[in-house]
Amino acid sequence: MTDITITLYKGESVSLPTGTTVGEALSALLSNKQRKRTVAARIDDMLADFTTLLTEDSTLIPIQIGSEESLDILRHSTAHIMALAVREVFGTDIKIAIGPSIENGFYYDFLRDQPFSPEDFEKIEKKMEEIVRQALPFYRTEIQSSDAITRFEAEDEKYKVELIQDLETKSVSLYQVGEFTDLCRGPHVPNTSFIRAFKLLRVAGAYWRGDEKNDVLQRIYGTSFFDKKELKKHLNALEEAKKRDHRKLGKELELFTIQEDIGAGLILWQPKGAQLRRLVEDYWKDEHYRHDYDLLYTPHIARQDLWKTSGHLDFYSENMYSPMDIDGVAYQLKPMNCPFHIGVYTNKKRSYRELPLRWAELGTVYRYERAGALHGLLRVRGFTQDDAHIFCRPDQLEDEIFNILELNLHILKNFGFKEYDIYLSTRPEKYVGSDESWELATESLKLALEKKGLKFMIDPGEGVFYGPKIDIKIKDQLGRAWQCSTIQVDFNLPERFQLAYTGADNSDHQPIMIHRALMGSLERFIGVLIEHYAGVFPLWFAPVQARILNITDDQAEYCEKIFMQLRKSGLRIEKDLRNEKLNYKIREAQVNKIPYMLIVGDKEKENGTVTVRLRDGKNLPPMTIPDFIEKIEMEVSEGRGI
Repeated sequence: MTDITITLYKGESVSLPTGTTVGEALSALLSNKQRKRTVAARIDDMLADFTTLLTEDSTLIPIQIGSEESLDILRHSTAHIMALAVREVFGTDIKIAIGPSIENGFYYDFLRDQPFSPEDFEKIEKKMEEIVRQALPFYRTEIQSSDAITRFEAEDEKYKVELIQDLETKSVSLYQVGEFTDLCRGPHVPNTSFIRAFKLLRVAGAYWRGDEKNDVLQRIYGTSFFDKKELKKHLNALEEAKKRDHRKLGKELELFTIQEDIGAGLILWQPKGAQLRRLVEDYWKDEHYRHDYDLLYTPHIARQDLWKTSGHLDFYSENMYSPMDIDGVAYQLKPMNCPFHIGVYTNKKRSYRELPLRWAELGTVYRYERAGALHGLLRVRGFTQDDAHIFCRPDQLEDEIFNILELNLHILKNFGFKEYDIYLSTRPEKYVGSDESWELATESLKLALEKKGLKFMIDPGEGVFYGPKIDIKIKDQLGRAWQCSTIQVDFNLPERFQLAYTGADNSDHQPIMIHRALMGSLERFIGVLIEHYAGVFPLWFAPVQARILNITDDQAEYCEKIFMQLRKSGLRIEKDLRNEKLNYKIREAQVNKIPYMLIVGDKEKENGTVTVRLRDGKNLPPMTIPDFIEKIEMEVSEGRGI
């Protein structure tokens, strides 16, 4: 038997017989302590578990506990343990679909007549603990696809058969742990003893392969960590996330509602929510004006022919609503604002001296989302994009992207978002435009990021078909990432609509179009704001800034007077003059997360003052109404970054 050379990523190497497993090679190359912290290895671009056979010279990179890859492998393995436990507890009549790892956890889909209950979760977890203690190994085998189909047909596992048939490969890999075998790419941890801290979280309905025409399965979600402290930390974060859930707070704070008789995914903004939205909109408009944008307003519908020209009917029709007949002509609700902005551009002949043109719109669009995907403000069917399009010359592209980044980060900072991940997405396999144009656009995006001093990651091949893009994922107080901001360079629409400007050479040239959204949509952004602040909004965009509370009816008239004085000054003020105990009214104001309470008794009425109480319970010295107005105006100016 010939030997092969196995090299560790740091340079150590060893000669071993052909057919040595990854686990055996790592034992020869790593210390015992390192070996115990290793769950798998990377061979070139392939992840491999300990049972993988090495048949040629290879370089191994150990995947050790603490890395993101190790967590992904652990969670995928825990999913298999859960499936094994479900089978052992409830029998083999349950059909099993897929069970991948996902962000922060895993899930498995099951076909079962009876719904899973919280009591079932306890039984499943108990059985999982028994399996873990047995330190059962994960075995990988590779067999012919035809043999795998025969096997799973005999076991009446129709979902596995369908998956294998769709793969259209000669062979597939199976993984066995205990009495459970599943179709799986792997890799997995060496044995079940690595699975030390896990928790089943919830169950939800899921269509097989996401198709509403298919079976409805039960999807059990869970999470898994190598360390019980990390699991506890994660579960605490989930509890905090529940408290911050924008749907819960939206109801409690009377911000918005969704009524099924009006339509799923359609938001009704209540007065306080509408006030919050107005404040966000006004700030957005003011900042855009300061940064040399002009505002546009465009219709909600357009002739279907427009969407044919733009390509939306070819690429996006499944997300568009059915056409409507108006005077014998087909119209459709808009899913995007860009063709309308192009219509403004083509309204007259353009010169190179006019460029760049920066046009922004809070444009409401309508897109079809599956009912199961709808989620409060975060996923809706009608929403308002903070949209903008810049039409510029190629020599202006880098500066325009830099300016967008400046405005983008300035706005995010003033809303309290200072941490984010930035991705530069490059050319996909299928694209339009010349290679030269793609290189210019990608380099311009890269240089603007570098000029701004921003750290970013390359996301290869994830650009849209019409151009490269920058995506910014903001992080909230719990460290969760939210996709909001995007900057996209577009070669497609200028070509489709034959856009042109007259250059210095008196010839026609095609402008470059930049699509840009800083918040993504007002609905989603406000949903994120609610969860980020847990409803405790900064004063400058709190829907209600203060509430006046009287101690007895004797101060009611004075309270009405100062209420009107504060309202006329522009403060967002409420009054609570009910015949209730003061402590009750204070508590209610705190529950409603109102920044300031203005308490009025006989002493305040006599002195023409108010006693100011903060929502955190602290009291400020009594002050006159003009002094309170000045304090509020100063705090608002600082919050808005003025």
